[in-house]
Amino acid sequence: MQKVVIVMPAYNEAENLKLIIPELFDKEFPEIIGAEMHLLVIDDYSPDKSGDLIKILQKKYKNLHLLQKNKEGLGWAYIAGFKKAIELGADAVMEMDADFQHPTRFVKPMVEAYLAGADYCIGSRYIKGGSVPKEWALFRKAISFFGNLFIRLVLTKFKIHDLTTGFRLTRVKGVLDQIDLDHLMEPTRFAYKVDLLYQSIKNSKKTVEVPLEFASRTKETSKFNPKEMISTFKVAIILGIKDKQKIIKFGIVGGTGFIVNLLFLRVFRGLGLSELLVWLFATELAIINNYVFNNIWTFKDSEIKGLKAITLKFLQFNLTSAGALIIQSIAGPLGTKLIGEQYDFIVLAFVVVFLVLPYNYLMYTKVIWKKKR
Repeated sequence: MQKVVIVMPAYNEAENLKLIIPELFDKEFPEIIGAEMHLLVIDDYSPDKSGDLIKILQKKYKNLHLLQKNKEGLGWAYIAGFKKAIELGADAVMEMDADFQHPTRFVKPMVEAYLAGADYCIGSRYIKGGSVPKEWALFRKAISFFGNLFIRLVLTKFKIHDLTTGFRLTRVKGVLDQIDLDHLMEPTRFAYKVDLLYQSIKNSKKTVEVPLEFASRTKETSKFNPKEMISTFKVAIILGIKDKQKIIKFGIVGGTGFIVNLLFLRVFRGLGLSELLVWLFATELAIINNYVFNNIWTFKDSEIKGLKAITLKFLQFNLTSAGALIIQSIAGPLGTKLIGEQYDFIVLAFVVVFLVLPYNYLMYTKVIWKKKR
């Protein structure tokens, strides 16, 4: 039986809590088969005594939990909730608002998607079956739609339709437990959600979107404002640049490898070696160059350290690079035979850009500098 813990921050949400908690426990949770459902409410010592209400309801609902902490912002409330949920032994953690903007009837399809094998489930307003409130003004709908579109473009996550949703379910093992929760960007604001979603998608082997009919608040007022929107866009831009940096660095290192390769093609050819050995030796030197600089620069966040680890990984690196070696050793001589040795730089450029670089990046990210799960 999988344990799913819903993390629900609630600051001055007593009016909503006294409605949503019974609705979850009495109506929705009993309909979910295959998961043990828990609800963890995070209360920042609300003046409206939300915490006292939870303590009373705990007498009726054994799977209702309360975590009280000082008010630090939405992100820190969720972060504290994630940590507590993991302590409770959660297999999966769901983010859910207390204000009914995430209707309780959508909890079941999210959990079902997880039980069917998804690592990360996103409640999406922008896929078939999802929607935003009809009563929203056109301007608000436009802000929501184009703001989400902007983030999709910046992060180049075109397959995901809703990157600003707050209704999400995350597998703990291999996804949430791989994220440094204490160092998410903008943890005092809504913007932390973009960073968390971005990292979760990267860690997830299978991400699915589940339709969500986003609703208007039933009680109290929304806490979202223009400052939150600006902060969210800022985080998205930073992540977009950061994501491209690794590819740029990889390209630069590949460029130095190209120069090393080209230089030693001339050196070994001048020694009178056969064309096969010329390409073989020059390629191996380029591989050594790429290993060293990718380790200390491109993939510094997963840097291999220690003589033993570096040596073992270098051997593995050579094995995975065998593909590049084979590609260049075959395509290189064929190319120079077709167009002449004097144009070896053209042959090398074609082979590296269109054959070797794509292969290498795949091997580097999935094998050599693969992040531990």
